Amino acid sequence: MTFAHNALAPPRASLATYLLSALLVFLALTSLPALAAAGGHVSEVNLVLPDLADSALVSFFGGISGWTLLSYGLLVAVGGLTFGAVIYRRIRRLPVHRSMAEISELIYETCKTYMITQGKFLLILQALTAVIMIGYFYFVQQLAVSEVATILAFSVIGIAGSFGVAWFGIRINTLANSRTAFASLAAKPYQIYAIPITSGISIGMLLISTELLIMLCIMLFIPASLAGKCFIGFAIGESLGAAALRIAGGIFTKIADIGSDLMKIEFGIQEDDARNPGVIADCAGDNAGDSVGPTADGFETYGVTGVALITFIMLAVPEAAVQVQLLVWLFAMRVMMIVASGISYFGNQMLARRLYGDKQRFNFEAPLTSLVWITSLVSLVITFIVSYLLMGQFAVNGRAYTDLWWQLSLIITLGTLAGAIIPEVVKVFTSTNSKHVREVVTASEAGGASLNILSGLVAGYFSAFWIGVIIVGLMSGSYLLSQYDLTAVINPDSAKAAMMAAVFSFGLVAFGFLGMGPVTIAVDSYGPVTDNAQSVYELSMIEQVPDVAAEIKRDFGFDVDFTSAKFLLEENDGAGNTFKATAKPVLIGTAVVGATTMVFSIVMLLTGGLTENLDKLSLLHPPFLLGVVAGGATIFWFSGASTQAVSTGAYRAVEFISTHIRLDAVVKASPKDSKKVVEICTIYAQKGMFNIFMAVFFGTLACAFIEPFFFIGYLISLAIIGLYQAVFMANAGGAWDNAKKIVETEMHAKGTDLHTASVVGDTVGDPFKDTASVAMNPIIKFTTLFGLLAVEMAVGLQAQGQQGVVIALAALFLIVNLVFVFRSFYGMRILAKKATV
Repeated sequence: MTFAHNALAPPRASLATYLLSALLVFLALTSLPALAAAGGHVSEVNLVLPDLADSALVSFFGGISGWTLLSYGLLVAVGGLTFGAVIYRRIRRLPVHRSMAEISELIYETCKTYMITQGKFLLILQALTAVIMIGYFYFVQQLAVSEVATILAFSVIGIAGSFGVAWFGIRINTLANSRTAFASLAAKPYQIYAIPITSGISIGMLLISTELLIMLCIMLFIPASLAGKCFIGFAIGESLGAAALRIAGGIFTKIADIGSDLMKIEFGIQEDDARNPGVIADCAGDNAGDSVGPTADGFETYGVTGVALITFIMLAVPEAAVQVQLLVWLFAMRVMMIVASGISYFGNQMLARRLYGDKQRFNFEAPLTSLVWITSLVSLVITFIVSYLLMGQFAVNGRAYTDLWWQLSLIITLGTLAGAIIPEVVKVFTSTNSKHVREVVTASEAGGASLNILSGLVAGYFSAFWIGVIIVGLMSGSYLLSQYDLTAVINPDSAKAAMMAAVFSFGLVAFGFLGMGPVTIAVDSYGPVTDNAQSVYELSMIEQVPDVAAEIKRDFGFDVDFTSAKFLLEENDGAGNTFKATAKPVLIGTAVVGATTMVFSIVMLLTGGLTENLDKLSLLHPPFLLGVVAGGATIFWFSGASTQAVSTGAYRAVEFISTHIRLDAVVKASPKDSKKVVEICTIYAQKGMFNIFMAVFFGTLACAFIEPFFFIGYLISLAIIGLYQAVFMANAGGAWDNAKKIVETEMHAKGTDLHTASVVGDTVGDPFKDTASVAMNPIIKFTTLFGLLAVEMAVGLQAQGQQGVVIALAALFLIVNLVFVFRSFYGMRILAKKATV
């Protein structure tokens, strides 16, 4: 008996894309008279940056201009890029057996093909976004063609930045995975820890340095009248890149992971059995979801938070001298964060080598935890020192505010501490040492998969509560600190100043979250390396290589211990799972807190600088309340749609693998079958990502055109409900994942009913933690940034009495949005097999 189903085919994006692009161009052209008349409307993209080179305005250290001071930051950024390149060469030169190197190169080639496919698709999405950007900047703002081209160029640079750092991440991680696997053969755990964290810090340093270099170039070399617009274009581009790579990567990796994991239950084989055609796709997915997605996300998070603070300073602060001081201080802090991370990394490595270098066993989480805390403390000290040097003599109109430097430092410190405290809280719910995770295991022993899933849900719910409490506490602290000197200097209107200072302080908390940016990325990148290292070990079949022990002793100078190697790799993977989990809420929290600052920019636009329409920012204003409800609905649609794409893709993957796996007479799956599984993962990742992104794109346009304050409510709801949904899903998934790890590594219960229950829980958690939850971060920020342009177009039309046009466009955008919402579920359904004899 055979089974027939719909043939796999890539999404039909081309025709739809052309039609939608033509529609948007037509709308822009037909709306030209009204939009052009609105060109004088003042908004954040109209703001002109102050003259940083004017030392008469503000000078530092006895006469140095802000421009000169920030130009030194370029050297630090270049140094960070050099650091990443040096580490890359060092990782590449580490010893590795040829059998393992061949597998890691095969994984990289698969990842490379996936990235090329994604790159082509990103260009299609950029074309759609560019239509709106051209309509806004050319027709609404009436900029010259050359200026619009510059803004679009920075939008492309934003996408290229997200894409480029993501590519670097998979390249170095696929070198590190085989080196880590080979190092395990010596049964000395320190190197098994050192290689993944070294790979991770190189990604983190290169990522943050690239971001800083681009933003400094905009600040220093782009004309002041155009710089604000270029920042917006750059931020939209990197948000687009991160959103697409996060969604597609999350779908790809979980299709492959579930497809591979379920074979353990059906056929009773090992997780990375070389005969399983899904294993190569799973390895590629570890990079697509756990390396590409987080790296692009981190790049975008760092940039968008900076853009939000820059636009806020330009909107809220009327004094040019104060603007210069705050901008220079902000960028100087960013430069020093790279320095702090570098110092902390080298210091922690020296400490770890001294403590664990010769040990036969240690807790892999310990040096990772110390790295996070050391970086937090070093960042704290540097924050106060740099703030004192730059802001210690802060004065406005002849009046000195000598306490401002430590108040700002404390506000940032609250965010920096969050970057260390939140991972500790996450570990309470996701670590292999967590009581919650062990409760999942205990529940599974009596209640099987049912109680496993319920216990994981409980861990996720409680974690969301406690992280919410921490974020509220930190933001409350920042609010209280902001009501002193910051209120006095930020705006001469005391009523506005109190509100503006509070919002600015929230943005600084998000900024502090990112104070350990390179280290946050490093511990996150640790996970895909440790995960792949296990797979490389098994797929290389190193134990079956003739005379391999003697060969390694002769060529590399150490004795092989296969049993200890496998045990250490599995234990290290548990630490990798934990720290992948700890990084997610940090990035999610940053998105939400940073989005608060960006939403305030839209509020400033809609209220004429907080002088009108303030009554509409209330639950008593029906459109605002309806927007809040709509935002929550969108979060739950997104969670379902991304999970639906995983479910359908995994169904097809399992269907293919189970009918093509051969457990007799072969030692490895055929390359043809492995490539087919990769193809299935790629196709459903593309389909899912296209439907979701288009629904988000047109949903943003629809909400912005329905009513401006409806859109504000929508954004606020999207951020807040998205925060709790994302943290809940991420940590529930982390608990299920490490519960399985305990069953496998501590209880050695593979092949038992308990193991089956833990695998089922893990497969439920896969799309929770690595697809739906993590993609909410870039979706929230892309919606906010892109909506910034959309709502101004709607306001411009309304200002010219084109209310009917606005309503018609809102209806049209909503219809298109609902079409893609429908497709994201019903176009991705699992169809029953049709039996044919």
